[in-house]
Amino acid sequence: MGATSHQAGAAGRALTADRPSSIRNVVLVGHSGSGKTTLVEALALTAGAVNRAGRVEDGGTVSDYDEIEHRRQRSIQLSLVPVEWDGIKINILDTPGYADFVGELRAGLRAADAALFVVSASDGIDGATRMVWDECEAVGMPRAIVVTHLEAARSDYTQMTTVCGEIFGADDPDAVIPLYLPLHGPAGPDGHSPVTGLLGLLSQRVYEYTSGERVERDPDPAELALIAEARSRLIEGIIAESEDETLMDRYLGGEDIDLKTLVDDLERAVARGTFHPVLMAAPAADGARQGLGTVELLELITGGFPTPLERPAVAVTRPDGSARPEVTCDPAGPLVAEVVKTSSDPYVGRVSLVRIFSGTLNPEETVHVSGHGLADRGHEDHDVDERIGTLTSPFGKQQRVLGRCIAGDLACVAKLSRAETGDTLSAKDDPLLMAPWTMPDPLLPLAIEAHSKADEDKLSQGLARLVAEDPTMRLEQNPHTHQVVLWSLGEAHQDVALERLRTRYGVQVDPVPHKVSLRETFGAKAAGRGRHVKQSGGHGQFAICEIEVEPLPPGSGIEFVDKVVGGSVPRQFIPSVEKGVRSQAARGVAAGYPLVDVRITLLDGKAHSVDSSDAAFQTAGALALREAAAEARIDLLEPVAELDVLIPDEYVGPVMSDLAGRRGRVVGTDQAGSGRTRVRAEIPEIEIGRYAVELRSVSHGTGRFARAYARHEPMPPQIAEKVREQAEKGT
Repeated sequence: MGATSHQAGAAGRALTADRPSSIRNVVLVGHSGSGKTTLVEALALTAGAVNRAGRVEDGGTVSDYDEIEHRRQRSIQLSLVPVEWDGIKINILDTPGYADFVGELRAGLRAADAALFVVSASDGIDGATRMVWDECEAVGMPRAIVVTHLEAARSDYTQMTTVCGEIFGADDPDAVIPLYLPLHGPAGPDGHSPVTGLLGLLSQRVYEYTSGERVERDPDPAELALIAEARSRLIEGIIAESEDETLMDRYLGGEDIDLKTLVDDLERAVARGTFHPVLMAAPAADGARQGLGTVELLELITGGFPTPLERPAVAVTRPDGSARPEVTCDPAGPLVAEVVKTSSDPYVGRVSLVRIFSGTLNPEETVHVSGHGLADRGHEDHDVDERIGTLTSPFGKQQRVLGRCIAGDLACVAKLSRAETGDTLSAKDDPLLMAPWTMPDPLLPLAIEAHSKADEDKLSQGLARLVAEDPTMRLEQNPHTHQVVLWSLGEAHQDVALERLRTRYGVQVDPVPHKVSLRETFGAKAAGRGRHVKQSGGHGQFAICEIEVEPLPPGSGIEFVDKVVGGSVPRQFIPSVEKGVRSQAARGVAAGYPLVDVRITLLDGKAHSVDSSDAAFQTAGALALREAAAEARIDLLEPVAELDVLIPDEYVGPVMSDLAGRRGRVVGTDQAGSGRTRVRAEIPEIEIGRYAVELRSVSHGTGRFARAYARHEPMPPQIAEKVREQAEKGT
């Protein structure tokens, strides 16, 4: 923006903020490969936080330092990189761009006060990034855009700014405008002219980076003409957002608005979330100290992005649900902090990244941990006191000790043994609870078994620690299929979970086919006779019973009726028969799935005065049910889910065709906002085991869905036969 001098933060020390107004929390958003992590490293270098491009004192990188990230060459977790510029502490939150790790993005959005959307000049903007923009817009989060990959031969910054205006400024094109134009150097052998500097539209100055640091100069006549052409639109866009209603009339009347007024209005509009400037950035060349556009980006963050004081007040309740006044970003206020990320360090143990919304967090104090309401995902609710140990500020693999952490800032807390992601930390004598943020439902199942007996002994603890780190993962112990199931967001999410189990917690597991909870029922009325008679000298066993089985409407369960007359089955043994048939029904009568929705009527039987017993009549009841099943048509029932799919309008046709191919029945469609359609369908659960992956493919990453159990209904005969064959083979 303007030409100012700057003080970079020194490398190797923990950055401590003394007031909320000197803090900026910004999250980087963009698709995988857009250049977010490279940009973080370039900003850290320009701010003096690293000694050479992307390196801290121990030789590691400032982000993507996890061993799994190194092996996969992809960001998979939220990382915090604090830097300092002009006396302002900037907490940069680098998020993964891959859809499987959107939970990390959600955590970053929760912890930040503004978002920087990183888009590639060569790759464009994907649908998922556009959806996140819409989410930020819905809550009024301030946003700016930075264009990367300017060095690519096919990159075109001017075209990219036009695309940004069309996509991000659909409702207000004049609110998405570039602040700078690129200054191109001589064309190379491939005909591509590299960007060597920036033309400042407001300052009307040229900022060259060819020396490795920003050098400012006056524009030549040709450069001034380029600036003038684009400057008018930028000024009009800024004035349109100005709180001074006379400014537009003065400008249209020919008055030259001074630079300070324009910059002040621009920064206020950005902080309000009504104006979204477009900038460009590139990493520093070897040996250079500053990357192209990084100074300008740091200027925007410190001058234009809001302070934590400008964030809306936080709504809190007491853990029992009773009301409590809102809290503001006041270091002297009541303590309200939230765990936005939980990770495990092989040497330190559990590490919690915490955002302080009110009050001041001090080391060695006792705080109250309030639960987060994710018990359905295997995360228990919490209502306990825990002692804070050392407070640290992360930087790469390093943890730099902090003396305290005030409202508006972020810090890491080690060894909070009970606190998990989403939990609230508050004063032990004034416990409070923040409402949890929205997390995507894990909808891709992975059934697992321990690889060995040694792994089985460690499996429970390993899984508990795994899901404690990740609220987008759900652990299920299915009582019907007796499988241990990890529900995740995608295949990469699954792979990382298994790798963490193996490398961090020493637990090796084997994936097994996931089973859905099938049921069996009688297709018609049938009768059966159970005879359990054994005489072997001494006390024998004698029990005979005759039953009739008839189907009932769906949802009826098992109904047992006693119609014995004349005492042919003594009264004391009738409960034994019922217990036997119910036990057999639970085990199944055809393919090993529970029997449901039948009425079993005990009609007659025989008993022996000496040899009849409870066990004998239980066995006879089970035998009678099996005989009835052998003479009847047994239908397999499969669970049917209610599916709610939210997609852009252009993918409605492909999604509905895909659902039809999965035996789905579309029951309705509704408009769900601008350009979105909600498709409601009923579909067998056996057909949507991998729908989380397949919908992403059909909708190019823009579709979302929710599922809920509806009912069980008969499976088509040809599919049921295959299931029976697999059951007989034991697969």
